[in-house]
Amino acid sequence: MIPRAISDKIRELNSKFPILTITGSRQSGKTTLSQHLFPDYEYVTLENPSVREFARTDTKAFLERYNNHVIFDEAQRVPDLFSYLQGIVDDRDEPGQFVLTGSQNFLLMKNITQSLAGRVAVTYLLPLSHSEMANANINLPTVYDWVWKGGYPRMFASSIDPNDFFPNYIGTYVERDIREELGVRKLSEFRRFLVQCALRCGEIVNNADLARNCGIDGKTVEEWLSVLETSFIAFRLYPYYKNYGKRLVKSPKLYFYDTGLAANLLAMESADDLRFSQQRGNLFENAVASEIIKQYYAVGRRPRLYYWRDYSKKEIDFIIEKGGAIQYAIEVKASSTYDPHAFATISTMADVMELSNDQRIVVYGGGQSLDTSFGRLLTINDIPSLVNA
Repeated sequence: MIPRAISDKIRELNSKFPILTITGSRQSGKTTLSQHLFPDYEYVTLENPSVREFARTDTKAFLERYNNHVIFDEAQRVPDLFSYLQGIVDDRDEPGQFVLTGSQNFLLMKNITQSLAGRVAVTYLLPLSHSEMANANINLPTVYDWVWKGGYPRMFASSIDPNDFFPNYIGTYVERDIREELGVRKLSEFRRFLVQCALRCGEIVNNADLARNCGIDGKTVEEWLSVLETSFIAFRLYPYYKNYGKRLVKSPKLYFYDTGLAANLLAMESADDLRFSQQRGNLFENAVASEIIKQYYAVGRRPRLYYWRDYSKKEIDFIIEKGGAIQYAIEVKASSTYDPHAFATISTMADVMELSNDQRIVVYGGGQSLDTSFGRLLTINDIPSLVNA
């Protein structure tokens, strides 16, 4: 198994809470990780129709059979299970009783908040981060290979070509999660919507434009964006809230959790296709955003990531906040060579935002980090330091 950075945090939380939940993207490795970390726990998958029927029709008897040290996979499929678990964990009052996994965050969290609030530690497992792949000695010759392939563990563990993996992933996601669990019926329109979202990676979300290009209404766009978020396909990044004397753009930007999926939706069949694509810069920026978020989740923290833009279109790609103030202002450049102009916007805002040289960051596609008179130039290998500092 490819080692996951979140493992220590999961063990720690399991020793303190009666129930641990691992949620995240489908095929991000939740089942493999839970079984690896808790080999003495009994594993029960509620994807199995007969097991799920037993759990639904006689939940009490089901939990008499599986009453402690159990991993319930895809737990959201049996909502009544959560109410019964509340009584069990309260009576026993000890940590580490149950592990719940699920790939539908909305359904899972709805049941947790209704029945198990205060009794559950929630963790998020996303596809492999760049640092996890590097630590596992996964061969990624260029940054374009990293962005094009993405980080779904099965691809690397089983040596599956991305051109084979992603069409099957999309088909399974649309047919099972979107239709069966989340009730979306317009599947052809939803597939078109996915492609249109991939075209907009790193851009400000315009619901009216999305609706027009997909042949759906604005309400459906908002519903489907929420579907992408709850199933860990995409996320909206919101603007930093401080004004600094300028009128700010208030709409979010759209990113995918996995750039390999976005690249496949855009019909990129190789890393070279991405290298020479007009989407190269946006997808590289997307990869950096998702890498930062993965680093936060790996240590059990909520991402404090934003972007900043005013109405004159002056923009800083990312803001990392800490203690109610800006910790880092970050520009992202796909180029492998250093250009001092990359710091231009950050430099113009440095005095107003009270940024020291160490807080001014450019992440680029090159292989050498530098301390410059304008700020710090970092490679993708340095991204974890921005979260763990």
